[in-house]
Amino acid sequence: MKRLLRTLLAAIGVLGLVMVGAVVYVTTFFDPDDLKPRLVEVVREHSGLELSLDGALSWSFYPRLGVAVEKAEARLPDQAEDSTPFAAFSHAEVSLAFTPLLRGEIAIDGLTLDGLYLDLKRDAQGEGNWEVLLERLGESSEEAEAALAPASAGPDPDIDTGLSVALNVASVQVRDGEVRFRDALGDRELLFENVQVSGSNVNPGRAFPATASFRLTEHEGLDWREQEREARLVSEVSLKGRVSLGLAEGRHVLEGLSLETVNRLVGLESEQKVNLKGAELVVNVGEGSLQLEEGQLDASLQHPRLGEKVVPLSLAFTLDADLDEQSARLRDLALTGPDSLALSGNLNLSRLAEAPAYTGQLRVAPLSLRPWLARLDMMPEMADGEALSDVALTSPVSGDLERFELAGLTLVLDGSTFTGRLAGQYDGEQLAADLQGDRLDLDGYLPPPGVEDDGAWLWRLPGIRRAHAAESEGLVPTEWLSTLALDAHLALGELRLAGLDFQDVDLTLEGRDGRHRLVAFESRFHDGRLSADGALDLRETPPRWQLAPKVERVRLESLLEALGNEPAPLSGRFSGEGELATRGNTLMELRRHLGGNLATRIEEGAIPGVNVSRELCTTAAALEGEQLDREWRDETRFERIRATLTLDEGTARSDDLLVTLPGMEVGGKGQLDLVSEQFDLRAALRLVNAENAPCEVNRRLERVPLPVRCEGQLDGDRGEWCRLDRQAFQGTLAELLRDEASQRAGEEVEKRAGEEVEKRLEGAAEKIDERLGEEAGKELRDALKGLFD
Repeated sequence: MKRLLRTLLAAIGVLGLVMVGAVVYVTTFFDPDDLKPRLVEVVREHSGLELSLDGALSWSFYPRLGVAVEKAEARLPDQAEDSTPFAAFSHAEVSLAFTPLLRGEIAIDGLTLDGLYLDLKRDAQGEGNWEVLLERLGESSEEAEAALAPASAGPDPDIDTGLSVALNVASVQVRDGEVRFRDALGDRELLFENVQVSGSNVNPGRAFPATASFRLTEHEGLDWREQEREARLVSEVSLKGRVSLGLAEGRHVLEGLSLETVNRLVGLESEQKVNLKGAELVVNVGEGSLQLEEGQLDASLQHPRLGEKVVPLSLAFTLDADLDEQSARLRDLALTGPDSLALSGNLNLSRLAEAPAYTGQLRVAPLSLRPWLARLDMMPEMADGEALSDVALTSPVSGDLERFELAGLTLVLDGSTFTGRLAGQYDGEQLAADLQGDRLDLDGYLPPPGVEDDGAWLWRLPGIRRAHAAESEGLVPTEWLSTLALDAHLALGELRLAGLDFQDVDLTLEGRDGRHRLVAFESRFHDGRLSADGALDLRETPPRWQLAPKVERVRLESLLEALGNEPAPLSGRFSGEGELATRGNTLMELRRHLGGNLATRIEEGAIPGVNVSRELCTTAAALEGEQLDREWRDETRFERIRATLTLDEGTARSDDLLVTLPGMEVGGKGQLDLVSEQFDLRAALRLVNAENAPCEVNRRLERVPLPVRCEGQLDGDRGEWCRLDRQAFQGTLAELLRDEASQRAGEEVEKRAGEEVEKRLEGAAEKIDERLGEEAGKELRDALKGLFD
């Protein structure tokens, strides 16, 4: 036993002397700088990089064996020597644990890389300077995999390598790294500064903890230094998790992923926090795939447009990506936030590296938009205080970074349901819609009475706000519409607008290149129909408008009552059509320059509360010494009212106003100034001989027109609008008297007949005074008396 012990001690002593001698020999007779040419050759052979070692190589021994390199630079094959290196570091060191070497095992104790620098560039054609390096590394990838496979899979008893490679790196450190990415294609530059990466017990066969952190700065434009522009984005990023390398199969796994970012955007003092967590992130290099299970993206956003409070948002999802195909699928999406925000669905992404596009299905659970619009300072004043309080939608979605499309939209808006298609561009320059809805009360979404709508909330919408921030006030946003491509169709079962109800509404709009057309508007309206077409030309200033309306047999009494005239002063079936044109971008301009023509008529109508036929027939009978004993309707029925309106520069004129009643006609002419709302109308009522006349009158009385003049302002007192036109009436009677005198020349008139007529005139005088006023009645009485004398 003692002999065995002495033998072992002697063996150890001899081994120690050998090791000491080896160390003394290496440190005394072997210069590590002699390895530089070999290192340069190896790097060139495997990667194509030209390595430059400006610093010294140094050895380290017990308790670990290692080598350190100072100040190394690497350039791409076509780079000049005086150019910025593709990669560089200030210090690199690798060390092996000494004790495992005595057992015939290789155990890397630590890897350290200080001051790492990478200079990445992508040209305007999208080609990166690193692609040459990747191609060269790809050519030698099989050799690398063969070398790393034993370490990844563990020692193989059937393979005798002389040494047992046990890759278990106690510590990996990357400190104070920097990566610069100049992107000419995107006209931006990204800086990754203060890059820190660390890992412990790094082993290709089992998971190990790893952490990383860096500061990301994004600058818009490659000339940002010369222009001294502030960074658009500054983000502090930290990452941690447990890594499984899987070198043999090329399957890398990050468990317990936790990515935290604190972001600062240009022009904002507040910080935006965005964190990502995931149960497992799998990157399969061989298959070119990436999967993230149980992903959770949490954001705390603070922005002046979002209000004073922080807005928390949370997005749960599962990600499957095909890196080779540049595609990905987001499954089980669930976005939640304040005020009952709940969005769910799935998205398929494509062309991720070139022009990202998406398709999928989204659903928004019922919520109130009012608090969100208030938070975004986009909440307009609405007549209905509960408008937008119940909104939900579901639809297939598709699009890219510039456009969107909801191809099968189902939208619930405050009890109304819309289905169809909605598409457009995020910059507001294209809009297409084909929607069908059951009903829409548009009045509830308009400003309440007495509140002027300046439309300012509309221009705060994304895209439109940016494109038209300087838009001057006007009836329509001309700058936006001049570039808008519009293709819209809307069909509604019921529409309420300005207190009026429309049924079976069908509206089609088209426009591009500054010219928009109302292709068709059709609707049932108060038991009749409305239709119109028109155009808006924005290619000149001021814009020009055209409208061709058509109204067919609209029930006038219900329309007037809906407009607030209750009881309605007129009933009947109203029809009209014409062509109108104007120019301008304010309501006053449109009125001032309105021109065109309108042909209007009212049929089967009546004026309630007064019976003109009764009044005139009673007066005519009294003049004949008779009394009428019959019942009269408490209204004036007429067969039609007809007028052709000619409009020129805001003034509407009519020279052919005609009202036809049984046994009577009213003709006249007049004009209305649409700007000042002043009007002047002259009309005359005349008895005619007709089969449907309400009574028989003296034929001489048919020649006596009753002139009336109506003038004033539309918003004035209606009771003072119309009066007997005494001057015109006197002139008419004078002419009739002259004619009558000529006809009576040479005839003998009995005095008794004259006295009888005079009595009859006196009998009707009181009624004439009551209806026309004492002074006017006296004039009429005297004139009629003279006519029958």
